[in-house]
Amino acid sequence: MAHVSDSKKKIVAEYTKLVKEYPIVGAVNMAGLPAAQLQNMREQLRDKVVLKVGKRRLIKIALEEAKVEGTDKLVPFLEGQPALLFTRDNPFNLFKILKKNKSNAPAKAGQIAPKDIVIPAGPTGFAPGPVIGELGAIGVKAGIDGGKVAVKEDAVVVKKGDEIKANVAAMLTRLKIEPMEVGLDLTAVCENGEIFEASILDINEQEYLDNITTGHRWSFNLAMFAGIPTVETTEIMVQNAFRDAKALAVSQFILADGVVEDIVSRSYSQMLGVAGVLSDDALSDDLKQALSAAPAASAAPVASETTTADNNDDKKDSEPEKTEEDAGAGLGALFG
Repeated sequence: MAHVSDSKKKIVAEYTKLVKEYPIVGAVNMAGLPAAQLQNMREQLRDKVVLKVGKRRLIKIALEEAKVEGTDKLVPFLEGQPALLFTRDNPFNLFKILKKNKSNAPAKAGQIAPKDIVIPAGPTGFAPGPVIGELGAIGVKAGIDGGKVAVKEDAVVVKKGDEIKANVAAMLTRLKIEPMEVGLDLTAVCENGEIFEASILDINEQEYLDNITTGHRWSFNLAMFAGIPTVETTEIMVQNAFRDAKALAVSQFILADGVVEDIVSRSYSQMLGVAGVLSDDALSDDLKQALSAAPAASAAPVASETTTADNNDDKKDSEPEKTEEDAGAGLGALFG
């Protein structure tokens, strides 16, 4: 049986104790993190997080020996230069803090691209020369524009997950493109036996809020359309029902509380509309005065009923013309 040093046993025991003590345990990849930035992160998270860096094998043993539900599932997420993070804080809030404190860094040969690396179209500031061929060698179309080398169109020089080649890294540095992110890379978190991967913890808060707003609006519209009374829709549904009932009563001349004044007003307007098509000889002084006081009403068209002829009938009967005497008789009947 291989001898295990006391120092290693002590490290495993310390990790095991922390795993049992804290409700949230996270796996962190610290590869490529400068010492100065690590120290800065420790200072910012001092009151919220305990960070322990160690060898993957020792961390694995501690996670398995702790026998805390779910923590052994963190082993596959021990990537790069692994570390364990212990906290009582909300894992989503923790991920947000760590992401916010990441900074951009130049790409180095052999690194894995965290996302598609793009050289955008536009001027480069390079003078014409061999650089055009160097750009072409990495798949970038370039030419001369205004005495300077310019990239003709956006070019993906490294796809997400691919290794960055030396010539690509050198060109990105010359173009001052820093595609890498440096910081504590939280790969997964275990809380109450459940594993939350980075893709789950990485939430766009604005998009999340927009989705909630959109869902509320759709639910409200559905409830209104289906006539489902809720706290938000009942008052508006009652208002709409009252407005529709009032419009129906006015259109059908149904005398009811709340519509009498509207019906009288409508009848008055229709009366002025009829009077507006008559000659002055057929109008009383009161009607002339009323028409002069409401020119817009007098110009209003008179409502009429239109009868659609049967599709099989080729002949259409025309209505007899109304004479001024007929109109006068109608007014007499209206006003007694």
